Amino acid sequence: MTLKETKNLSANRYELTIAISAEELAEGVRKAYESRKADISIPGFRKGKVPFAMVVKMYGEEAFYEDALNILYPDAVDAAIKESGLKVINDKMDTDIESISKEEGVVLKVALTTYPEIELGKYKGLKAEKVIAKVEDSEVDAQVNAMAQRNARMVSVEDRAAQMGDTAVIDFEGFKDGVAFEGGKGEGYSLELGSGSFIPGFEEQIVGKNIGDEFDINVTFPEEYGAEDLAGKEATFKIKLHEIKFQELPEIDDEFAKDVSEFDTLAELKADIKEKALAQKAKIAEEEAENDLVQQIVDSIKGEIPEAMFESRLQQSVEEFGYRLQMQGLDLDTYLKYSGTSMDDFKATFRPQAEAQVKFRLALEKIVELENIEASDEAIEAEFKKMAEAYNMEVEAVKNAVPASELAKDVAVQKAIDFIKENAVITEVEAKTEKKPAAKKSTAKKTTTAKKTTKKAEEAAE
Repeated sequence: MTLKETKNLSANRYELTIAISAEELAEGVRKAYESRKADISIPGFRKGKVPFAMVVKMYGEEAFYEDALNILYPDAVDAAIKESGLKVINDKMDTDIESISKEEGVVLKVALTTYPEIELGKYKGLKAEKVIAKVEDSEVDAQVNAMAQRNARMVSVEDRAAQMGDTAVIDFEGFKDGVAFEGGKGEGYSLELGSGSFIPGFEEQIVGKNIGDEFDINVTFPEEYGAEDLAGKEATFKIKLHEIKFQELPEIDDEFAKDVSEFDTLAELKADIKEKALAQKAKIAEEEAENDLVQQIVDSIKGEIPEAMFESRLQQSVEEFGYRLQMQGLDLDTYLKYSGTSMDDFKATFRPQAEAQVKFRLALEKIVELENIEASDEAIEAEFKKMAEAYNMEVEAVKNAVPASELAKDVAVQKAIDFIKENAVITEVEAKTEKKPAAKKSTAKKTTTAKKTTKKAEEAAE
């Protein structure tokens, strides 16, 4: 193989002119014959036993050119790319066979897309703010109360009427103009009063009723109700109240702490909750500051990024989403059908994320290049072990599945993030008190979380 010419067609688009010698073509033809000879049949010869010379005599070497090129093409193109020094995107290549003959061999042109040459703005001495992590006692109490809610028990009430917050066990049947309507009947239904599970006005009319009471409830269905024959219509429900229950919370004390945790005292449980909440808030604050720094760099990128890179990332996002659906027993086609979304519209929802991910990676790879950042063997080995633990696999199995060279790139990129933070000015600030937005005004901001969106699907699942 010989690389005859490297031609720049446009930004990030090159054409390689590649020559495959007559000898290489002949070798490819011979290999093509060997791969097909079992199926070749000519009168006077047994199937699969026809000599190469006889096949060529009858059909010519041209009969094997297509198969020969399929055999020669990958190695020829790989060698040409390596010789050209181009960093090529794994994208569809456009190939044109300029000439092919037994005497001259093959000349072909391959158009391909390369990684963009980008320029970064400032990436040292950047400024960002990091919120000081604090956990109030009220936050700890809220978590303890939530634990108590999860460990509450339902207790039957017999000595009073139903109240908001109770669970009423009822039979009901709905009538419109005196006629029972479909879907309006239930028996032994547990309804939490005040939950808003039923149409407006229904639950409130059970309040004050006692066990054994039979009564009517009069309601008006909302105008936007799903069933057209009931939307906006008046209806009467006949009710029988069988049981009243309420949620009894456990007393929050040392015994409660022993029951719901490994701690002996409530104080120890609260201290653990506070410590974990503080660590989580600190992690979030660190990530937000990091995202701010990275976004500043991403915004400074100059250079034309090939659409193929965005498309590749878009496709990966769609495949990851489809995989998560499969884990839930669904498939993407069914999801799109029932959500009434086309594939193009669905992919478009990932577009901003895909662009952020591509730019983020390019920016960090550029810093790796500029600062000569390398991943040590120890760091790569540690990452292999980390992945093995995350996926519950043997380390060697992970190594067989993930090339060390690719993992080294990821480790170097992570070191680039550390480099950015080490060379940044990060100011710790108090958390801002959230204010309610003024009427008819939106205070929502669009934020970019570049790092989070670039994490591989270990994931699934978000």
